[in-house]
Amino acid sequence: DYSYAGFGQGQYAQYYNNSPYPSPYISNNNSPTTPSTATTYQLQDIPTVTSQAVTDSATGEFGTIHSSSTSIKDAESDRLRRASDGKSRGRGRRNNPSPPPDTDLERVFIWDLDETIIVFHSLLTGSYANRYGRDPPTSVSLGLRMEEMIFNLADTHLFFNDLEECDQVHIDDVSSDDNGQDLSTYNFATDGFHAAATSANLCLATGVRGGVDWMRKLAFRYRRVKEIYNTYKNNVGGLLGPTKRESWLQLRAEIEALTDSWLTLALKVLTLIHSRSNCINILVTTTQLIPALAKLLLYGLGIVFPIENVYSATKIGKESCFERIIQRFGRKVVYVVVGDGAEEEQASKKHTMPFWRISSHSDLMALHHALELEYL
Repeated sequence: DYSYAGFGQGQYAQYYNNSPYPSPYISNNNSPTTPSTATTYQLQDIPTVTSQAVTDSATGEFGTIHSSSTSIKDAESDRLRRASDGKSRGRGRRNNPSPPPDTDLERVFIWDLDETIIVFHSLLTGSYANRYGRDPPTSVSLGLRMEEMIFNLADTHLFFNDLEECDQVHIDDVSSDDNGQDLSTYNFATDGFHAAATSANLCLATGVRGGVDWMRKLAFRYRRVKEIYNTYKNNVGGLLGPTKRESWLQLRAEIEALTDSWLTLALKVLTLIHSRSNCINILVTTTQLIPALAKLLLYGLGIVFPIENVYSATKIGKESCFERIIQRFGRKVVYVVVGDGAEEEQASKKHTMPFWRISSHSDLMALHHALELEYL
């Protein structure tokens, strides 16, 4: 159990500087206030890493937050029914294959990925281990193993060899070039896409686009990626196969142990937001789109991030991604940015969005606490 002394409502003001949104729990001068009396809140049921958590044979998931509340499950089922199935078969849907935003949407949480939801880069550098008194060589080894698994999944199942130089911001960005052809018997290995892309440098940052036939083949690949993500986001072990599944579960358990259940805490927050019919999780990451999708699958985050809610800022930057998200959901909803870096903080200020900084476990727990008390 984690306790917070003096955890008054004014303590949240530090996360909401420059916020245009009126709120009863933010002081008028946007500065933290000191509560008149010390109050202690208990954060109950913080999940711990157990052997049962890493051996869920039904789904191959680890760290997923299970709740006895049927209302959460019902809301999740309802959200999944509304989500896109990713199978754009006919021409009628191809220009807008992802579903429109819910009309009852009130709040959009825009998340960073690395060092916010998952500990990844700081594992590879050993900085996390140094900060928290862990063994740096062990940390680096775990990071390298996960990095290898990410790119192996991206190359083997998500066409990263073909798409690395053809990176897109969003999974649907080339869907208008898709003619809806049935891909069940399509042979991606022999359609000549990769050779054409390599010889003509069609995917480089010059903005040069290939011909109609080549662009259609590109769109086919992104459609298949979408189908694979939607099919296996609840069953990553089925995608990996039995041997790699065991290695994956073991690696996930070791990373969770080293990072003091960082991902489990983040998932608890994400799952709570996802369970609300009027809230939504959006991901904006500087990782390229295909490796980002591989990360989401391997870290068990596919259920809280439908593929149409994932944006890669590699080419256009986070500020431009935020502009796209505003265009998609409109200006009537409240946007809350959750991240650890300067880029997302600056982008949030540019668009006058509240920013919740994540720099430690306590920041994730405080965010969950604020959500539970319905401050957010």
